[in-house]
Amino acid sequence: MKRFFYFILIIAGFSSVNSCKDMTNEEGDPLLDLNDNTGLIGPRALSREITDFGTIAEYQYSGLLLTKVLTEKGSVTNVEWSGDKISKITFNGFLDLDNDGVLDTDSISYTQQYTYGNLGRLTLISENRSVYRRLAPVPPATVGPYALYEKTKAIYNLTYSATTAKLASIVMKRGKDIIPFEYTDYTKASYSYLGDNVSTVSKEVGKLITNGTVFEPAVEKYDFGFTNYDSQINGYTLLPFEYKVSVLISTNINDDRTLMLSPNSPRRVSITDMTEPVPTPIVFSTNYKYDPQTYMIQGFGVNYFYKPL
Repeated sequence: MKRFFYFILIIAGFSSVNSCKDMTNEEGDPLLDLNDNTGLIGPRALSREITDFGTIAEYQYSGLLLTKVLTEKGSVTNVEWSGDKISKITFNGFLDLDNDGVLDTDSISYTQQYTYGNLGRLTLISENRSVYRRLAPVPPATVGPYALYEKTKAIYNLTYSATTAKLASIVMKRGKDIIPFEYTDYTKASYSYLGDNVSTVSKEVGKLITNGTVFEPAVEKYDFGFTNYDSQINGYTLLPFEYKVSVLISTNINDDRTLMLSPNSPRRVSITDMTEPVPTPIVFSTNYKYDPQTYMIQGFGVNYFYKPL
């Protein structure tokens, strides 16, 4: 199974992770460093995620609102708001769509429109996505230009538990943006909880027939387990729920990032390919470090930096 890249990549740099230095953000404000005797008093925002390989995420804000996220290889996510709710997210950059642990050379652009139900909860995301692939270079050029390779449309339906109001499932339907249009592919993610924290995500990937009305048996099935939670504060609680959902659905299988949804942090993460004759979990574990205000500042090879608001 090849779907372990997120933890493999960040754990690979863990041995020398303490080399990160005190830093400032784009406005010159101090970021929370890794020293045990430092911390931020009062309101804060998650500012950066850094490994020994470099910055993997930088969060930018307008006042209290997240407006832009810079990720690897020059990728940019823009977040638009309508009042106190996210209305649209756009992404331009690179993703690991084939799950081989390396960002693809194809350039990806998508726009996601967010719809809320009568309880104010996110219930539907509509997405238009374009994939651009490099053409062969024309001498004397050594690198070819990007050209449109594929366009798709997708919808994501979110459901919530009637008893706990927690996210219960995300079901995606996607099809190529051609005429006549039909949904041909699906993913299903189902969420289980232990208290307020996500304990298991069951993910299925498969094909749709009859214009997207019939789900064929899944061709890929994974279980993602999150256990041994701490009692401290997960820094991802500072990010909007809708943005975290956007991260989870950016590729077909990005569910190892579901630890973003929990208020606490799991010390143990397991990933199991359920299509194997004898499903065997692959387990990753970490010991977190925290600042005096009990926010995590280090775990799974990632350093978390904050800035005051």
